[in-house]
Amino acid sequence: MKTAHDLVADAKAKIHEVTPAEAEASLADIDLLIDVREPEEFREDHLPGAVNIPRGMLEFKLTADPDLEDRTRRVLVYCKTSGRAALSAVAMQEMGYLHVASIAGGIDAWREAGKALVKPALPDFE
Repeated sequence: MKTAHDLVADAKAKIHEVTPAEAEASLADIDLLIDVREPEEFREDHLPGAVNIPRGMLEFKLTADPDLEDRTRRVLVYCKTSGRAALSAVAMQEMGYLHVASIAGGIDAWREAGKALVKPALPDFE
């Protein structure tokens, strides 16, 4: 029987991971930046320009949204530490997406490297 960690390790062997520095340098060249964390995680902070498509809905959203069906787009995915992103990248490759990469270490590594994050403002109810 495989564990979640086994599945992530298998996925990471099949995908291209980039460092936070490489990811930052490629932001101008990618077509789609996907945060596969849960909505509450995304609302806490996220990479500039990212769209939130939670891991559990990824394949369904990619299939249902005509704006996302172009399999030649250059896509960068990330999550908290890179496990969900690795699984997402494999799923996208299996769906025929040709240019998918994942950020090694996820948003935690991005944050640790001091890279820019968007922190949405909360409404002031005073």
